[in-house]
Amino acid sequence: MKNLFLACLIILSLGSCGINKQAQQIKALEKCDYRITDATDITIAGTDVRKLIDGKSVNTLSIPGIALGMLRKDIPLRAKLNLEISNPTNNLAAINDFDYIVLINRQEVFTGSVNQSVNIGAGQTTRVPVQVNANIYKFLTDNKMLNDIGTFIGGATNGSEKKGLVTLKIRPSIKVAGGLVKYPGYITIDKEVSSKILL
Repeated sequence: MKNLFLACLIILSLGSCGINKQAQQIKALEKCDYRITDATDITIAGTDVRKLIDGKSVNTLSIPGIALGMLRKDIPLRAKLNLEISNPTNNLAAINDFDYIVLINRQEVFTGSVNQSVNIGAGQTTRVPVQVNANIYKFLTDNKMLNDIGTFIGGATNGSEKKGLVTLKIRPSIKVAGGLVKYPGYITIDKEVSSKILL
């Protein structure tokens, strides 16, 4: 009985050490610098957004498939955001997987998750691709958001740089007893993004 109790204490102690280590790695993650380097493979209702930019057109309602999408209230946006993470600390910053929320000018646009381990060594930088899939119907029926999108894309088409506020909220998971437990809060990153990321 004594040996069983001792074994339980050792297991609990080891588990606690693992959780503490992950908590330290997430703390380091909170201190990292984040930058969205570019956005690639962007399509709206199946149309490549770069074709709009190359064609000097910013009227999203002219995209083939938008009219049908408006009727269905389903206009799919697909994109890959390349997120650069730099670790200025002396500790390893790591994350097992994470949920994310992307806001543009304080308005929630995308949600999703990344199911991969990310490790950023002390003083190191890594790039993480974040796949975005969203139904943007409600944004294309919101005149203010539609104007914001048109202005932002317009900055890429006519060479006049436009900027917008992008907020990325990350909620990491911690491995506990072979499973994943969501971190109690979000790490919030506010970044000003230039329309040049579309070029």
